[in-house]
Amino acid sequence: MKTPNQTRAILDALEEQHPDADTELDFSSPFELLVATILSAQSTDRGVNLVTPALFKRYPSARKLAKATPEALEPQIHSTGFFRAKAKALIGMAQALVRDHAGEVPADMAALTALPGVGRKTANVVLGHALGVPGLPVDRHVLRVANRIGIAESESPEDVEAQLSAALPATRWTRASDTLILHGRRICKPKPLCEQCAVADSCAFYQTLRQERRPLPARNKGRTPLPG
Repeated sequence: MKTPNQTRAILDALEEQHPDADTELDFSSPFELLVATILSAQSTDRGVNLVTPALFKRYPSARKLAKATPEALEPQIHSTGFFRAKAKALIGMAQALVRDHAGEVPADMAALTALPGVGRKTANVVLGHALGVPGLPVDRHVLRVANRIGIAESESPEDVEAQLSAALPATRWTRASDTLILHGRRICKPKPLCEQCAVADSCAFYQTLRQERRPLPARNKGRTPLPG
């Protein structure tokens, strides 16, 4: 696995390649981002953004959403998939916010993950993007990219979160996650576009392909390899 210095250098290069990295979910409050992130499971951010304007107009607060019925909510979120489970989670989450937090989204990992439908990834998204608390969400893109490059070694999101968090200052956690997610969507896909990657020369996966003498994607000339 890469050293912390190597990890920071790799993230520097990826952040330069993806200067627009940020959450792609539309929101105007911590509550809206919490709802949108729950809806984003097994869905695309673009698909969620098509649903949330009308949803937030009808349910602008936890108190409003807490009074919703599954019959009323499910049709509004049907297109995001798993709409029955998501409706149950959203209503339960809103009711817990009203009951335990006066309707406000708590800026605390333990309190967030105690809410129905909220795991560490969702909590980290809300903490980092809406509440000003460092958080490093790990989704399937972060898992794939971090393991391929060699800045993490685990298929456990919690382990990868811990490894990356240990290598980076807390002020970089949220941006690092956004960058790895965007790199996974644009470049380091299941079938990677290594010729477009800013850190291919430092990537463990790319080096393995070289050693095994598999057919390699063409590399752009003139790149300066990063340390390690």
